[in-house]
Amino acid sequence: MNFNSQTDSTALDFSCQELEEEFLELLGLENLDRVIAENPEKVKSFRSEVEIVLSNAFRNDEGCPQAHLFLQRVLYRINRLKLFWYDSLENYANEDSRFLFSLRMEIENAWQDWEEGNIPSGSSGHPGTALSDRVKEDLQPEPSPDGLFIRNKISRAGYQRFLAIASLDGLVEASQLSRMLGGVGNEVQTMLTRILWEEYGSGKFSRKHSTYFATMLEECGMDSRPEAYFDLVPWEVLAGINHSFFLSERKKNFLRYIGGLLYTEVSVPAAFQNIKVAGERLGMGDKGIGYWDLHIREDIRHGQWMLDDVALPLARKYPEQARDLLKGYDQQKFISSRSTSAIVESIRRLDLY
Repeated sequence: MNFNSQTDSTALDFSCQELEEEFLELLGLENLDRVIAENPEKVKSFRSEVEIVLSNAFRNDEGCPQAHLFLQRVLYRINRLKLFWYDSLENYANEDSRFLFSLRMEIENAWQDWEEGNIPSGSSGHPGTALSDRVKEDLQPEPSPDGLFIRNKISRAGYQRFLAIASLDGLVEASQLSRMLGGVGNEVQTMLTRILWEEYGSGKFSRKHSTYFATMLEECGMDSRPEAYFDLVPWEVLAGINHSFFLSERKKNFLRYIGGLLYTEVSVPAAFQNIKVAGERLGMGDKGIGYWDLHIREDIRHGQWMLDDVALPLARKYPEQARDLLKGYDQQKFISSRSTSAIVESIRRLDLY
């Protein structure tokens, strides 16, 4: 297997598939680092091919979709080892692998440098005021073409495709937030814990938000096992999940993570209203839209908490770094919009057939 940066789309797609299979083989080896130490040639070709894929993915503003998909799938498979899936303990044998750490850093460094170019220019003025202005605007935004398509046009199959793609995150919801709560106790930490507590159903599994998502899938006759629809997920959606891992695993990015979470909580009620209306239009019933309805009600409150009791206090505590909150907010807005557009495009292609 070998290809260069000028390889045509079909050949690159096939090469990325082969390369991913090779990665999965490596990931499943017992004591991966020892195997590589005893036989360095085993990964020499793999690493050189990854470098070429990186070049294809980030060579311009758009990059190469096949390369993006491969890299985000690899990142996701490494990042998911930070969470416990109640599966075989042997699946975590390489969670602290130096090889996987090095591979993750190589991909993330190139990807995050590329993503920096997608962040809108920061606004002038006080960061706290700028955040408040953004929240006011995004609580009741103007309808977007993607939002209107979801609300008014998607078919039953399109609605199920939306659920399938969203399930990758929805069934393990708020997991990255759980990794931000350790440390010294204070009012900000307490509020973040309160939000997580509500996301996790106040300790009752039947009320956990991911349980509502699973129920919604089952009501629609779909598979409610985590990652059941992994192969349907566009790279843009994977990038959103991996971006959350990137921020939450580095405490220096704490303010950026909070800014991103603020946008998510603030924007969800309007975004989920569209998909809820679509479900009602398609006759999905209360259980078939329950997850959206729950978030519309709860996330208005969560968004206000995030602004008043988390983001603004942090802006006051870290005045020199407060613009990181804005950076996180604006970047999450872009990434979320890009993800939605990718899902809509997937639904449009489905509905053509």
